[in-house]
Amino acid sequence: MGAVQRLQSRGYVQQTTHPEELATAIDAGPIKFYVGFDPTAASLHVGHLMQIVLMAKLQQLGHVPIALVGGGTSRVGDPTGRTDLRQMLSDEQIAQNSAAFRRQLERFLVLDGERGILVDNADWLLELRYIPFLRDIGRQFSVNRMLTSEAYKMRLERGLSFIEFNYQILQAYDFLELFRRFGCRLQIGGDDQWGNIVAGVDLVRRMEQGEVWGLTTPLLTTAAGAKMGKTAAGAVWLDGAMTSPFDYWQYWYNVDDRDVPKLLSLYTFLPDEEVARLSALKGADLRDAKRVLANEQTRLVHGEEAARAAEAGAGAMVGAVAGEDLPTVVLAEPTRLTVALETAGIVKSRGEARRLVAQGGVTVDGEKATDAEQLLSPTPEAAVVVRVGKKRAVRFAVA
Repeated sequence: MGAVQRLQSRGYVQQTTHPEELATAIDAGPIKFYVGFDPTAASLHVGHLMQIVLMAKLQQLGHVPIALVGGGTSRVGDPTGRTDLRQMLSDEQIAQNSAAFRRQLERFLVLDGERGILVDNADWLLELRYIPFLRDIGRQFSVNRMLTSEAYKMRLERGLSFIEFNYQILQAYDFLELFRRFGCRLQIGGDDQWGNIVAGVDLVRRMEQGEVWGLTTPLLTTAAGAKMGKTAAGAVWLDGAMTSPFDYWQYWYNVDDRDVPKLLSLYTFLPDEEVARLSALKGADLRDAKRVLANEQTRLVHGEEAARAAEAGAGAMVGAVAGEDLPTVVLAEPTRLTVALETAGIVKSRGEARRLVAQGGVTVDGEKATDAEQLLSPTPEAAVVVRVGKKRAVRFAVA
């Protein structure tokens, strides 16, 4: 089975340009490929993660990923999937977000300049001269064709700004620049980026006669119809300060049973045989597959130690009821409730603990907590059980 076929079997491929050329090139030897991430937030989120895992798998096969942080394009704003103009970020915000994205991408990929490359399109987009760019690049694009793109058609009814209209041209120019600088031959993106990717492929082929290709990944929705990586509380972030490892583990463990097979296939590095075995589990046994999914994902994003701690901290969510069965955290000395909850990973911060106590959502040994700074003082004879809401609980014991 060729590399593209293997990717298709795991569910990564939605559309490709020039499919036979692409399949032959990937099987023939290492190629450079890129995926772009516009730093419009302080962290990457689960919505980005499928493509990051795909990049890592292609790197394992010997191909060279180019991770592009869109410090330039984020100043314009991608209209794809939007019903209104994106909020314009300050240069300082973009710089901070870009730095955070770079740190996160380096956790998943080897970006040493040889096995993998990290770039920021601000390096070339901010230096463009407007008239030469229009003359050399802008004339390659048909306005009539651009307006048929779904990204633009959706916005025309509400109003499409001129700055957003330029986004497709700039993304296409990124591909041309990466082809010229590094010999990049493949762009990968979500299927909502198909029009932008095709524009880049056409531009490189027209201006450089280069054999380049595009590939899109599917846009995932859950069996319940929600966008993958979205919850009632918002996005599921890869930054542990924005979505704690505990909550991250919970997100994956609590996915719809019907989604488990495809999530194991798309979001883990497990062998095909293990994915098939876990996907075949039914009924109560499916909890084992969900636990593997949650552990694999939390380990990938936050590390082994955080994954173990998150699984232990989520013990109450997998059926523990009696205090003796709850995950246990050992305290060396009497500890304030806020500190204990943060240490156990039940809350992201002491501030969150205070808010939950104020809202009446915390109990200590069955009694509603009213003082967020009360001391927990377990003894060798009696542990202290703290519950947060209906699904989170931890047992504090003495050292």
